[in-house]
Amino acid sequence: MGHVGAFFDMDKTLIAENSGSLYMKRRYERGELSAMELARGLGAYLQYKVGVLDLAAWTREMTKEFAGRSVAEIERQAEEELVEPLIAALYPDARALVEEHQDRGDVVAIVSGSTRFVVAPLARHLGIEYTLTTRLEEADGRFTGRVVEPVCFEEGKIHWLRQLVADHDVDLARSWFYTDSITDVPLLEMVGHPVAVNPDPRLYRQAARRAWPVRVFDPPRPAAGDRR
Repeated sequence: MGHVGAFFDMDKTLIAENSGSLYMKRRYERGELSAMELARGLGAYLQYKVGVLDLAAWTREMTKEFAGRSVAEIERQAEEELVEPLIAALYPDARALVEEHQDRGDVVAIVSGSTRFVVAPLARHLGIEYTLTTRLEEADGRFTGRVVEPVCFEEGKIHWLRQLVADHDVDLARSWFYTDSITDVPLLEMVGHPVAVNPDPRLYRQAARRAWPVRVFDPPRPAAGDRR
């Protein structure tokens, strides 16, 4: 038999935040985005949550603004600025679940529409070796302003996941997929153990109708001295 896979969506599944919004807020704090641009980005996230945004097309458009920027610089900024907020947003239940699969020797991966610059800091913190993300095209150490197709969303997630499954001899019938989003139903249907985690209303209805397990994680604990 092949290996068991444990595949995790990231936003609202592993972490209680939207990673793209966290990154945009950091760019705003650095002066790279105006207040209007930040509001437009956060508005796009809300449109995505209610199912009225073509996320793949929006990602392609947003990627254009990175044209000519240094890949190494973006990597450095992500490591310096995103590790702390991502860890602070990590669900304790999600950490325990990842560790449970790792202890079993499963092939654990994060499958996210975010870029590797956002996902990699959290993956390293959790000791997760494999990440499937939206890839930005690079040439001579700089971004071209284009994405590597397909964008890691809906059908794109399936494309990249099938590559991982083939490369590591994963038995999907014995594998797990965890997500909060209705857009990931096709991936839930691929595995023998689909789990709806902190599901949005539409996914909750699907899970109830199809008798899929539903898990609601306790919120992250505030850091010591955090009075919020």
